[in-house]
Amino acid sequence: MNDTQTATTPFWRFSLKFYGQTGVSDACIALQDGCGIDVNLLLFLFWLASERQALSADEVKKLDATIKSWRELTIIPIRDTRRKLKGAKTFVDPAKQEALRDKVKAVELEAEKLQQEALYAFTQSGPLGKPAEPQAAARGNVAAYESAMGASFPKAAVNVLTGAFDGLTGR
Repeated sequence: MNDTQTATTPFWRFSLKFYGQTGVSDACIALQDGCGIDVNLLLFLFWLASERQALSADEVKKLDATIKSWRELTIIPIRDTRRKLKGAKTFVDPAKQEALRDKVKAVELEAEKLQQEALYAFTQSGPLGKPAEPQAAARGNVAAYESAMGASFPKAAVNVLTGAFDGLTGR
């Protein structure tokens, strides 16, 4: 997630800045692969926290249900294809295979950007959740996501994310 030339919404710009911080991408991928979270939804919850908005588990569950069809139709299959191409032994020239993988990665990024644009557009109908201080909203939104997923996120990953958020928001 390093496409700064197409930073079109405040949410996308926040995501690029937040995701680029040390340890954030690894923590997000660990939560994605280990707990099945949607990284874009997680980033959205942190962005909402930066906008002083705290969501309930029911609100997070509804958001997840809203974006589920896009995630399952595009992002997951594209990501799976990209991952399978990495270092796979096929009859195609490895350099050409890697060039294709780079194109698939670009398509994956575009699908994620479209999801983020749709989430941002959703916020234009009015504020979500309840007002809260950013740090409290961030922790509350992560807890709401855990509850919505019926999961317990690894503390180490959560600590990396909330620490990066605190650094980004000036706490």
